[in-house]
Amino acid sequence: MADTQPLIAVANAGSSSLKFALYAVGAGGTLVLQLRGAVEELDRAPVFHARDAAGRTVAEQRWTDALGHDAALAQAITAVQALLPGMHLIGVGHRVVHGGAAHDQAVLVTPALMAELEQLIPLAPLHEPHNLAPIRLAWQRLPGVPQVACFDTAFHRSNPAIAQMFALPQELHDAGVRRYGFHGLSYEYIAGRLAELAPDAAAGRVVVLHLGNGASACALQGGRSVASSMGFTAVDGLPMGTRSGNLDPGVLLYLVQQRGMSVADIHDLIYKRSGLLGVSGISSDMRVLLHSDAPRAALAVDLFVYRVVREIGSLAAALGGLDALVFTAGIGEHAAPVRARVLAQLGWLGLVPDAAANAAHAPCITQAGSRASAWVLPTDEELMIARHTLALLEHTA
Repeated sequence: MADTQPLIAVANAGSSSLKFALYAVGAGGTLVLQLRGAVEELDRAPVFHARDAAGRTVAEQRWTDALGHDAALAQAITAVQALLPGMHLIGVGHRVVHGGAAHDQAVLVTPALMAELEQLIPLAPLHEPHNLAPIRLAWQRLPGVPQVACFDTAFHRSNPAIAQMFALPQELHDAGVRRYGFHGLSYEYIAGRLAELAPDAAAGRVVVLHLGNGASACALQGGRSVASSMGFTAVDGLPMGTRSGNLDPGVLLYLVQQRGMSVADIHDLIYKRSGLLGVSGISSDMRVLLHSDAPRAALAVDLFVYRVVREIGSLAAALGGLDALVFTAGIGEHAAPVRARVLAQLGWLGLVPDAAANAAHAPCITQAGSRASAWVLPTDEELMIARHTLALLEHTA
């Protein structure tokens, strides 16, 4: 790679990790991966790794104590500068979980935008502060390099107005209490990938399952989001690794009135002590639960599958039918037993599973002749962010 070749950097900061990627901008605006890495388990025993485009590890470091996001980003910047000396960085794209109702596309970061996004922190308390921290640090460490915010909520702004409403007084809706939807960058990437592999299916009625430590489902009509399992915050919808998912609001009132729980207690409960971890009492990791003989581990998996199947039914109803189902993210891409159990309950939607294809993690996991098709497609949020960043920089040049 020539030293003068322009590069796009991507920062994807989560609650306990920081992922990054570097893409070279080629002829015609093509993006070629140069480097990908992460600093993971920031709150326990952090590990840093970076891999080249071929997947070879080119840098690695471990710590015994917790590492903050600022330190993690500083480590990533230092490593990238050493691995790609003389690089010509033209922009940095950042995943920002919540963009509110006003943003339906990526935007250049300004002080005014940062002030606006800080007001959204209460709506995504596990993510938004960590999404914004790398932007501030990048301003200091990379002066003059444009920063671009890419929102997880933007893709869902195409939802019909009725799909964004709660049955609450209008004043609350006008104040921003509405369904936003999340994981939009993942869904946008999958919509494009499915269009490449199965254009007829992608043009129709599709449900995408983003199943990872954070889990949600999205209904697509012609590649556009029309409904999502997540709503006002990223704790809604499906049960997740440590998040409760959909919860009767009366439960929260009971916990306050009868159990004397504080707001902080409830926040900790529904974000950090529920989901797979809460039900199993063992782990938030689906891989651990699938290999466990403990009855509560099996119960957690049973509940997860049950809720996924119910959500598919709900979204298929919103679509008026189903042409394709897509599994993506950590559980969706790698947990064949979970996929098999979900598909086994969806024959009524015209899905006829191919057990061998599913076990092999093939792209299509339904039999030929199945009225609706099911797919396993790896997502790539970082590439989606890089595409948005480059497009915005070219538009504003």
